[in-house]
Amino acid sequence: MKKAQTMKTKQWLAGLSLALAVLVAAPAMAADEHGHDHGAPAAADAPALPRFAAVSEAFELVGIVSGTHVALYLDRFEDNTPVKDARIELEIAGAKVAVEPHEGAYEATLAAPLQPGVIPVTATVVAGQESDILAADLDLHEEEHADEAQASAWRRYAPWAAALAVALVAIAWLGLRASRRARMGGAA
Repeated sequence: MKKAQTMKTKQWLAGLSLALAVLVAAPAMAADEHGHDHGAPAAADAPALPRFAAVSEAFELVGIVSGTHVALYLDRFEDNTPVKDARIELEIAGAKVAVEPHEGAYEATLAAPLQPGVIPVTATVVAGQESDILAADLDLHEEEHADEAQASAWRRYAPWAAALAVALVAIAWLGLRASRRARMGGAA
């Protein structure tokens, strides 16, 4: 009888160890499609903000739109150094927008949030003796961003849900097996 109790305890501990091992290994299953997470922190749940990029022989301009706020980053094309002393005239969807320098970059405020669709953007840049006109399109599609965020959230939680399911099945199986052995008097 004591031997049967010892075996049951060992089986229960083995099942518990298996369940814990599966739960500990679950984060490794959350790697990218190639099996790598590169030690990077998890991406934010929110979708990326809409952005545009315009390039010329002299400059690169990147704009990030968040509601009515537009953050602008202007760099020299050849060496990617920030251009901090430029004057930028910005036109988005046919409307002129005032641009002000702000902490090494530039920012603008739109009169109203932009409507979904492909929106033309034109920037006239004057920096010292150089001047250039840059053009880009801002592609706004709210529905796609929302769908991507939902898919991303599901992919992040799926490995944990699978690990929990495997652990619960393993514990239930070991419990059933132990109870059958107990009813049969310890015989296999």
